[in-house]
Amino acid sequence: MEVSVSGYYAWVKRPESERKRQNQQLLERIKRIHKQSRQTYGSPRVYVDLKKQHIPCSLNRVARLMQLNEIAAKRKRKFVVTTDSKHDLPVAENKLNQDFTASKPNQKWVTDITYIPTKEGWLYLAVVLDLYSRKVVGWAMDEHMERGLVMSALRMALLARKPHKELLHHSDRGSQYASNDYQKLLDDNKITCSMSRKGNCYDNAVMESFFATLKQERVYHQHYQSRQQAKQDLFEYIEVWYNRKRTHSTLGYMSPEEFENNIRQYSMAA
Repeated sequence: MEVSVSGYYAWVKRPESERKRQNQQLLERIKRIHKQSRQTYGSPRVYVDLKKQHIPCSLNRVARLMQLNEIAAKRKRKFVVTTDSKHDLPVAENKLNQDFTASKPNQKWVTDITYIPTKEGWLYLAVVLDLYSRKVVGWAMDEHMERGLVMSALRMALLARKPHKELLHHSDRGSQYASNDYQKLLDDNKITCSMSRKGNCYDNAVMESFFATLKQERVYHQHYQSRQQAKQDLFEYIEVWYNRKRTHSTLGYMSPEEFENNIRQYSMAA
């Protein structure tokens, strides 16, 4: 290569460039954030977390370092609907009408059920989510998906949030949500009921998206030996990670808890 011996050894002994050292330091922080997210963050969310830590960088630089080092978010898998809509119970009108925006807490809630595989059999998870902050405000888990499961999730949400009037509650047309007991619980709390159109998963898209994220980020990468193990893991995901730490692009890359706290503090200051 026509390089002198002295020139080669001078190159070997030359210290790393400042840019290379900075990239290595930045890469270590990227790896740490990616690990803390359980390998679920892509470059945009990693970049936002770095900026929150006041670490100078650009999105392109973060994306390039992640690509060069094969650091990427986990991929999604298909979501499967579990609720049974083949029944003769009354079905509510779709009053949500795919308007997933909310101007304040406890204005619009969405809910659904999904299943979690374990070696003991299925574990069913019912969730109530507030569209204002995308926060999980109620949840319940059991080995069955009867109406008692969804009622437990709703009762948890009612106890935690204590909603006032003008709350819209949206679900699919499942028999659990159309049951007399569930409808009475809604009526007793003056909650307006809304249900998806038949066979239209987009009518409850935010709830479906939450379950897809839950499975992509956690469930598909676990092998639960028992329902109890799954319950403990899902509790940690929902209450410790999702509600309090996981950032959302729709919330300006804040977690649901951070978003609600910031809005609350701004309102008090105003």
